Amino acid sequence: MEQDSGRLMKEAAGKAAVDALVKSGMKLGLGTGSTAIHAVRRVGELLAQGTLRDISAFATSFQTEIECEKLGIPAYTLNSKELAGGLDLTIDGADEVDPQNRLIKGGGGAMLIEKLAAYSSALFAVIVDESKIVQTLGTGFPVPVEVVPSARVQVVRVFEKLGASVILREALRKAGPVITEHGNIILDIRFSATVDPVAMETEINKTPGVVENGFFTGNIPVVYIAHANGTIETRGVK
Repeated sequence: MEQDSGRLMKEAAGKAAVDALVKSGMKLGLGTGSTAIHAVRRVGELLAQGTLRDISAFATSFQTEIECEKLGIPAYTLNSKELAGGLDLTIDGADEVDPQNRLIKGGGGAMLIEKLAAYSSALFAVIVDESKIVQTLGTGFPVPVEVVPSARVQVVRVFEKLGASVILREALRKAGPVITEHGNIILDIRFSATVDPVAMETEINKTPGVVENGFFTGNIPVVYIAHANGTIETRGVK
């Protein structure tokens, strides 16, 4: 029953964001994960109905790319002439959202391309259920960091000096670590005390061997929050 309730909240948030923000002719970033997939499906539904037209999408993972193929959503790379390195809007989920609408993302391992999409968008929108709203980032849900495999030990030492505990993310239904779509590993780090996510996003990325991290503070989104009572709260300026 709780699983059904969670799915319905995610679906409601995805539908609300797409219906409010997506317009015909947009260059649209589509996120990854169990919440973002509902936004992707809503876009596909509206295209099939003819309510939306001329959408040029950017898929942030293989999962999203395959879903776009199924739904007939035209998808391109950011380097394509159709997108030319910029997006009008990106809709994605998040693992945590703080009171300033700063985020942790990357539970699904796609934070590198998700950040490319979010930070190249004129407008960034995040869809979550109420369980993702927190007071501080980095002490609860771990911050994922994509790392070049040969830098693992060195990077772990740096993070431990920053006051973080570090776990190598292990794969499910496969022996060994999770390998990203870019051939790297993921370290999940958790801080014992509150940190400044803006400063820490920059600090983590200074470390040689780090590709990208899951703090998202550079493009503050409008957030659509689905509540268990059926309401959708919108937080931030559209």
